[in-house]
Amino acid sequence: MSTNKQSASTYLTKKFGPLSLGKFLKSIRLSEEISQTTFAENLNISRANLCDIEKERKLVSPERAARFAKELGYPEKLFVKLALEDILRHSKLKYHVELKAS
Repeated sequence: MSTNKQSASTYLTKKFGPLSLGKFLKSIRLSEEISQTTFAENLNISRANLCDIEKERKLVSPERAARFAKELGYPEKLFVKLALEDILRHSKLKYHVELKAS
C-alpha cells in the first residue's frame, strides 16, 4: 500500500493557487475580523486600493510590501518575497524567490 504524502503548502497551492501578498493580507484581515476600510486605514491606503490588492488586480512593490509588514508587525522578508513572486507570476515567469539579507 502506498501513501500519498504532501505538505500542507503543496495541498493548499493545488486547491487555492499560489500564495500571494493579496491573499495573505486578506487572510490577516479576515482572521482579525477587521473591515476593509479599517484595515486599509492601518496600511495608509484607500479601501479601493486594498480591495484591488486582495483580489490581485493590483501588484505591490517590494518597498510598499516592506512598509505593510512593518505597519502590521509581520516579517518584512515574507512580505517582500510574496510581492516579488506576484510580480514574476504576473509576468508569466516561473521562478521561486529566496531572499538573503545583505
